[in-house]
Amino acid sequence: MPRKELEALALRWVPGGGPVQVQPMARGLVNESFRIERDGRWFVMRVTTDTFPDLGQDREWECKVLTCAAGAGLAPVIERCEFRDGLLISDWVECRAWAPEEAALPENVQGMAQLLLRVHALPVPQPARAMNPAAWIRHYAAALTRHAPESSRRSRALRVTADLHLAQLTAAAPAPSVLCHSDLHRFNVAIGLEPQTRLLLLDWEYAHVADPYWDLAGWAANNDWTGATAIGWLATYLGRQALPAEAGRLSLWMWLYDYVCVLWSELYLNRAPDEATRGVEDRLETLCARLASEPGSRAG
Repeated sequence: MPRKELEALALRWVPGGGPVQVQPMARGLVNESFRIERDGRWFVMRVTTDTFPDLGQDREWECKVLTCAAGAGLAPVIERCEFRDGLLISDWVECRAWAPEEAALPENVQGMAQLLLRVHALPVPQPARAMNPAAWIRHYAAALTRHAPESSRRSRALRVTADLHLAQLTAAAPAPSVLCHSDLHRFNVAIGLEPQTRLLLLDWEYAHVADPYWDLAGWAANNDWTGATAIGWLATYLGRQALPAEAGRLSLWMWLYDYVCVLWSELYLNRAPDEATRGVEDRLETLCARLASEPGSRAG
């Protein structure tokens, strides 16, 4: 976005009355963030950069969820949420992200489990946005059919296994649904440094109501955890040793989470190639190889 447009957005929406100072921050896959200074205060302005349809975000519901999450100290304080314009303004928090090896440290596994328990205890804004793996798969498969049918060869090759796992999930007793963040990866976990160390979650636009195993699987899968590491993560969340059936349940959810990410990636890659698409393509290849070689048995 041209600098003049960014400054105009900041002047219109960022709290205060004086001039603004705009500093670029990291660019994500679908959003770009800027550090804004105005009247001696600092803010983050997140601007949607990807207008490709059907990627699955619900920014209107995100605004409602963020009100609850920020009020509980789980997200930065929100100053303005203009979902129709893809604009989100929050207070600036001095923070950093974990390195890959840090996420698996015992104290950080414990911290993340406690954070997720608090997320899953949040009240659900009404009307609720309810999703599950079958709904995500239907959504992305239909979107690929509409927009890029030729791009879905990898997900189609795995669809029979996906349907078998969905049937297993349907046969299992469901857990009570909770509010899930649904996009848990290292760069969406901010380690706030001031006034004290705390964990905050960013970018809630995929949030929905679901089985808590969806978030448990997402964090494990996005960290590439398998075997004892994945089971240990589950046990930390449960506060006790995971039963064999619970470990198998996590394995099933992890496979389905990865498969949903394959579908999302195929849809996302129907855009002009750039540095972001190269990273998504590399991750897509990793996920497909993992799903094909370890169908539903990664945590078992």
